[in-house]
Amino acid sequence: MLLSRLYRVVNYSKIIYRRTILYKSFRPLYQHKNNIQFGRDLSITFPLFTVMGVWGFITPKSEDKTNGAKEVLLARADALFDQGDYITVYNLLYNHKDSEDVEILWRLCRAIYKMSETASDVEAKKMIYEGYDLICKALDIKEDHYAVQKWMSLFLNSKGTLEGVKAHTKELYNIKKHLMRSTELNPNDATTLYMLGCWCYEITNLPWYQRKIASVIFQEPPTSTFEEALTYYKNAEKVDPNFYSRNLLMLGKTYLKLNRKAEAIEYLKKAAEFPAKNDDDQQAKQEAQKILNSI
Repeated sequence: MLLSRLYRVVNYSKIIYRRTILYKSFRPLYQHKNNIQFGRDLSITFPLFTVMGVWGFITPKSEDKTNGAKEVLLARADALFDQGDYITVYNLLYNHKDSEDVEILWRLCRAIYKMSETASDVEAKKMIYEGYDLICKALDIKEDHYAVQKWMSLFLNSKGTLEGVKAHTKELYNIKKHLMRSTELNPNDATTLYMLGCWCYEITNLPWYQRKIASVIFQEPPTSTFEEALTYYKNAEKVDPNFYSRNLLMLGKTYLKLNRKAEAIEYLKKAAEFPAKNDDDQQAKQEAQKILNSI
């Protein structure tokens, strides 16, 4: 499916912090595929203040302490996300979804998106629509936030995929529009550059039937080239070398499309030798090696 691997990498938080976690059960949330309910909200006990309940119930009396409480909340959410504990991130941030705080909203959407990747089809659909509604809210609050723009593109892509080829094709321009706005706001975000490369690669590589649908929907259907895709992949690698196995893989595949075999082999070898940290890396390594074996 078009852009099905648009984004499989996350930004890593480098915030160092100290914390004590107090778990309290408040309500049942999503169920794991093994029917284990996850319903734990977190309260973070930190020197001088406590984050608890709804965002408005922060105990400190000064604005500085309030900002400090928020920083701890976000740092905790980022650390848990880096550990792959998306359900706990969801539970941690859910009670703050009505705060109209964009930093909370986009992180909540990020957790929902990652949860949807391993959920059942029915649960995943609910999650995608929940995340889409929240990211729309965040965009209304703050249009000029690169992460909000990036996650809007992702939810548009997933929502369109759920609604069928025609609906998804209609969103192609919007997906790129939000990606371009994101990279305009933060030109040094390697993942957004990678995603733009994927958009260009997949648009150039569209099957005939989807091109036909696009020609019916748009007066001028979206177009791109493998050269444009290559530019984005190279820029992503320049911003953050070896940040992602799939960027290396896509560099190799794009060079092959351009009949630049030597450069393709160089990057395919890098992808095949990439130290796997997760299943996505392992899949990229296997695909790279398979291509190398076929050359």
